Amino acid sequence: MLRLSFGGSLILAEQSTWGRHCREVRLDGPLTPAAIAAVARGARLTLSEGAAGRIRHARLIVEALSVQGIRGYGINTGVGALCDVLIDRPRQQALSRNILFSHAAGLGEALGRVETRAVMAAQIAGFAHGASGVRLDVVDALIDLLRADILPVIPSRGSVGYLTHAAAIGLVLIGAGEAMVGAERISGAQAMARIGRTPLVLEAKEGLSLVNGTPCATGLASVALDRLQRLLDWADAAAALTYENLGAQAGTFDAVTLALRKSDGLQRVGQAMRHWLADSAMLAGRLGSRTQDPLSLRAVPHVHGAARDAFVAAEAVVIRELQSVTDNPAVGGTPEAPVVRSEAHAVATGLALALDALAPAAAELAAISERRTDRLVNPLVSGLPAFLAAEGGVFSGYMIAQYTAAALVAENRRLSLPASLDGGITSALQEDMLPHSTPAALKLLSILDNLRDVLAIELLTAAQAYDCQPGVALAPATAALRGAIRAMVPTYADDRPMSGDIVRLRDLLERSPYEVAGG
Repeated sequence: MLRLSFGGSLILAEQSTWGRHCREVRLDGPLTPAAIAAVARGARLTLSEGAAGRIRHARLIVEALSVQGIRGYGINTGVGALCDVLIDRPRQQALSRNILFSHAAGLGEALGRVETRAVMAAQIAGFAHGASGVRLDVVDALIDLLRADILPVIPSRGSVGYLTHAAAIGLVLIGAGEAMVGAERISGAQAMARIGRTPLVLEAKEGLSLVNGTPCATGLASVALDRLQRLLDWADAAAALTYENLGAQAGTFDAVTLALRKSDGLQRVGQAMRHWLADSAMLAGRLGSRTQDPLSLRAVPHVHGAARDAFVAAEAVVIRELQSVTDNPAVGGTPEAPVVRSEAHAVATGLALALDALAPAAAELAAISERRTDRLVNPLVSGLPAFLAAEGGVFSGYMIAQYTAAALVAENRRLSLPASLDGGITSALQEDMLPHSTPAALKLLSILDNLRDVLAIELLTAAQAYDCQPGVALAPATAALRGAIRAMVPTYADDRPMSGDIVRLRDLLERSPYEVAGG
């Protein structure tokens, strides 16, 4: 068992591929995207005493603000355009409860298990900064729900920022709303009973804090980063299989040649391609027979590397977001001298811009993958049987699989339009500009689903291309990948629906290609 600490947060994980096999995340300082993703996949989240102490201290400040009648947004005032309406102490509990009901206006299909857990983990991490002022009991209830894997039903649509998603979580805490236990849908009251709790009665500010901040966007962004990091490796692996089938240019991925262009991502992809293609007799027999390969083959380090560079830039923004207080208002000072700071830290424009920049980068990975697939199935450029079919005419082979890849690439092109520019006006001109950070994360996740399937199509097509060239020795690493593919999906002979093969390969892409190939 490996003990890893990130930004003050301890992660307990298996030594190998720790990010995919994490068992426990201990929240002390700010969590990282990797830690959020680990909890999203099922790791146990625990609070350190330091984090619990910060939460208790912030609660004492909120209680002092309430008792002393110091005006604080959402503590003793209304919210949004009602921010100047004063709320006396007897009605502050009602305000917190009513905020959850009125803000729970989301629609559409619910978020999945991983996405829901990620949002909850990010929400807990935000409270642990000690600037929100919710009671520790509220945070403990959220942790108990995570540990029991009893997850609020969060409608995925209807939020320009975060309010509707977060309100659905808060409803369960007060015994309203709905939750999922596996495939079973239960009421919020039943959910609380199953973790041994009665529904919470929210106090001053807790309703606002439960719907505020950027946990929705940062949680979903952390899941997106986790998925994209793995798909970046699979994109390199898929390109290597295709290149081994079709490539002929000498020195395409030579380290000295690639070093002429300055890009950390490009160098990493070049290293990966050299790893996958090392000692390939199949490739060695053709090297130098062509002066230049087409761009979809020889520009793999440049395109994949640019996506990796975009990933690093976006990851830095998500890390900063998780390190930040994004609740409004934030509280500070001491119970004797309480301070309330009204700000706009819940406006996650930087995060929305970063996710919007990552969307076309991921879409470009799918686009170049589809171009490589097209070369594999096109006999005019591959020298292989048309569509890799056993017999042209009677058999169509991978003809329509390439159509599917082209359709997904086109959908990604539409999804890559920036959400951060959508704008909009809400709350009677009080909130008259909107960054749309949560929608930016959701559309990125949709692009990544499409990227996964486009890469699955390329992997299947490349495996079929090998079958059309029997008796040639592959590189050891690509041979291992081909074996893993064939262990799940046999050679295609127009004997079953193609879609089933693509879906089956999704399980393989949930693992690292290096793990699949044994190193």
